[in-house]
Amino acid sequence: MNTKPYLSLDDVRRIALAAEAEAQKHQWAVTIAVTDEGGHLLWLQRLDGAPPVSAHIAPAKARTAALGRRESRVYEDIINQGRTSFLSAPTLEAMLEGGVPIMAQGHCIGAVGVSGVKSTEDAQIARAGIAALGI
Repeated sequence: MNTKPYLSLDDVRRIALAAEAEAQKHQWAVTIAVTDEGGHLLWLQRLDGAPPVSAHIAPAKARTAALGRRESRVYEDIINQGRTSFLSAPTLEAMLEGGVPIMAQGHCIGAVGVSGVKSTEDAQIARAGIAALGI
């Protein structure tokens, strides 16, 4: 039988704490979402001052990254390059930069989605959270 790594609750807390620290270092008001490999929400944290809609966008970015096994920015790039029919892809709701998959031993074990500031900054926060795992 095959085995693969997975996110523990401790892992999720470490990701969230590191992502929050990155956001606070820059005084960015964001929502941070962490999902498992199937895009199921494990953590949602809306920092003070984050726009209410960010609590919908962050989990959607994470879900898109987890299900696609790639950064959500890839889909945004595809659409911006003219393949607008990709907007009809099922299940992928937030094809915007800011969703980053968590890869371990060649497996996608989850994703982090962030929303509330510029998309590049959202992705920066997500990557900082993932970096806390040291993988």
